[in-house]
Amino acid sequence: MWSRTFLILHGVENRRPADHWEHHLARSLRERGEQVFYPQLPDPDRPVPEDWFEVIAAELAMMRGERIVVAHSLGAVAWLHVAARSATPPADRVLLVSPPGPSAFGWDAIAPFTPADLDLGSLRLSVAQPRLTCSDNDHYCPEGADQAYGVPLGADVDLLPGAGHITIGDGYGDWPSVLGWCLDPANRLTR
Repeated sequence: MWSRTFLILHGVENRRPADHWEHHLARSLRERGEQVFYPQLPDPDRPVPEDWFEVIAAELAMMRGERIVVAHSLGAVAWLHVAARSATPPADRVLLVSPPGPSAFGWDAIAPFTPADLDLGSLRLSVAQPRLTCSDNDHYCPEGADQAYGVPLGADVDLLPGAGHITIGDGYGDWPSVLGWCLDPANRLTR
């Protein structure tokens, strides 16, 4: 039986490409004998919130031991919605990476996921303090995720200068520090 289980959630238009840091993370964790759930969320080009929330809830129901969630982009916002529906923290640890900012929700594909109605200050995302990793030049969050999410969530923030949306195009294939955080939450996330 596993002492911990990982759930990795991708963003919009993501089909879990082999070069993406999430794919590398899932493989690296599995190579270490960890149990990893890395579902392909339905219809990534035109996601439907309830469909994504249903898959995330089903994956959570299968997790055993310490539950650790790593969520990127729209997957991070989907996690906020899942947490808002839960009476207790749905995970033991959570890492949110590059959630899209308020202005991004003008894009029709993700507009239904808007967190505008969520009281971020009262959300319990995890048992431990949530961690947010973001950039100072993310075109999907020009408002700055550290301010839009980190402050109201009371998250511990790792700000990566010049890292964009933290994708393959931004140079994030293999990302050793995210693996380091997964194995030990005291590790800081770096470029």
